[in-house]
Amino acid sequence: MGGHHAASGAAAWVAIASTGPYTLGWYPLDATGILIGGMTTAGTALVCDWDHRHSTVAHSLPPVSNVVAAGIEKLSGGHRQGTHSLLGASVFVVLAAVASQFQVSTAVGTLSVGAGVLCMLMINLAAKALKLFPKSGWISNWIFALVMAGLVTWFAPEQWSWLPLSMLAGVVVHIVGDLVTTGGVPLLWPIVIKPPKFWRKIPVLNDIWRSNGALSVPLLGRAGSKREWLVLIPVSGYAMVGLCVAAWSLAESHVPAATALLKSLVGML
Repeated sequence: MGGHHAASGAAAWVAIASTGPYTLGWYPLDATGILIGGMTTAGTALVCDWDHRHSTVAHSLPPVSNVVAAGIEKLSGGHRQGTHSLLGASVFVVLAAVASQFQVSTAVGTLSVGAGVLCMLMINLAAKALKLFPKSGWISNWIFALVMAGLVTWFAPEQWSWLPLSMLAGVVVHIVGDLVTTGGVPLLWPIVIKPPKFWRKIPVLNDIWRSNGALSVPLLGRAGSKREWLVLIPVSGYAMVGLCVAAWSLAESHVPAATALLKSLVGML
């Protein structure tokens, strides 16, 4: 499910970029990189589903997202095809690397416009999937994404380098997430090898190498199953805690008076 893909992406980024307890610390970043990167990775964990013009993701930032979805759908061969493969993941990472290099020199310094635009799109996808603004719709998504993109653009000289890793983490999390459901993924697309007839009659094995050539390790069953919810509830909690800690650290750095006041109020309770 879209929201679970987004939560998994954010959780993966917290684990990769944070150095606190219960994290991996593979790519240590400051609070800005953890917070904005977490929201961005929540979005990159959804780009694989941008292969259907009628999907929720396709309607996240109309009309831009609709046009992009229609193009990806044609290039990838339809839903759960090219974008859910090793080749598709590689293309997304390369595009992120190229976008992160696009910078503009201004009177206030060098701004990473490419990073800002990409983050704007990705953060908006996350906001849509996580239903951060369920009542106000896409207008609030646009505003939220523009604000976050502005932060990325402003902090770009120190922050843009993590974008390819964010994209890689997101698409890997998405593909693995679909791999462990009954639908599976065509990992080697455009090479799709279908199993022989005798294989399709063998229980369990025919669920792993499916008749359409997709590979599956259906540990979670169908998408949206109870097993999926049981796994993703703690994953979502982990992501939320990690991002909140980063947001608090960022607030302490930039608005120390406000955070000090909040601490004192909490202490009085």
